[in-house]
Parts: sequence; C-alpha cells; structure tokens
Amino acid sequence: MACVSLSSPIGPINVISTRRSVRRVVFAERAEAPDSCAESRAIAERARDQLLEYFARTRRAFDLPLDSGDIGTEFQRGVWDLVGTIAFGETRSYGELGEDLGSPGAARAVGAANGANPLPILVPCHRVIGADGSLTGYAGGLEVKRWLLEHEGSLPRREGLFEPALHDDNAG
Repeated sequence: MACVSLSSPIGPINVISTRRSVRRVVFAERAEAPDSCAESRAIAERARDQLLEYFARTRRAFDLPLDSGDIGTEFQRGVWDLVGTIAFGETRSYGELGEDLGSPGAARAVGAANGANPLPILVPCHRVIGADGSLTGYAGGLEVKRWLLEHEGSLPRREGLFEPALHDDNAG
C-alpha cells in the first residue's frame, strides 16, 4: 500500500492506494493510515493533488482509478456506484437512491451502505441527504458534511466552520 496525507479545510486526510487504484480515503482524525506504505505512491499522490484542487475550487469531478477491494456487499457496492454518479452541487435522498436501485423503502439500508463508503469525497456520499433535506450521518461528522455541501453550493454558506488550510503535508 502507498499512503499520502494532506491538510484540508476539513482537517487532515490520508489517501491509501495500491499501484493501480485508490483504496481508501480516511479522515485522519478518525483513523490511522496503515503502518506499511512502501508501494509506489503515484496514484495516492495523484489523488492528493486532485483533492487539493477540489478544495481550491478548481476541480468538480475526480479522474482516478478507484477500487474498494473486498470491502462491502454487492448491495453496498451498488450504492457506492450510484452515489458516484451524483454530480458536484447536487444532492439525492437515501430513499431516491433506494428507488433507483430497485429497492423502494431501502433508505436505511442505503444509509448504512453510505456510512461504510471507503472512499468518501471521491465517491461523494456527503451528497446523500434525508428526504426532508436534513443532514444525517457522515464518517467525517455532520459539520464536515455541511462544509462539503456548502463548498459545492448545495447549501447556503455559513461562516466560520473551518479555517482554510490547503497545503501538502508531504512537501519538503
């Protein structure tokens, strides 16, 4: 595995990849990167660069090979694939995604799958909200979810949520 870290307006983020694909995006305050990070870092560095562009508002979509590996059930992977189609600045409800998957009434299952997403931001699970527009659950916390949606123009911006911090922790 390869690992890179970056500082962002929402806090530190670790990107974990193989030689071929991004495997995890981890909010560093919530979990640690794996100890062994010896593989080529090219994909992880590309992901870090694209995340920095996203936070700088110069990128709206990611162009990265993603692979959650053996994580997730078939249903969860179906949810993640569908979540990956939600465009920058748009939101969908858990119920709408359940309907799109052919499982009306599966809002809670969609929410659970969304919560297990190993690639937050890249697979934009923050764009999934409650049917009434409420913000519910997010691996990075609800304030991070709110910040991401405000950043994308999906919610009115509130001042003072996070201090801007866009720099590369690996820069030397």
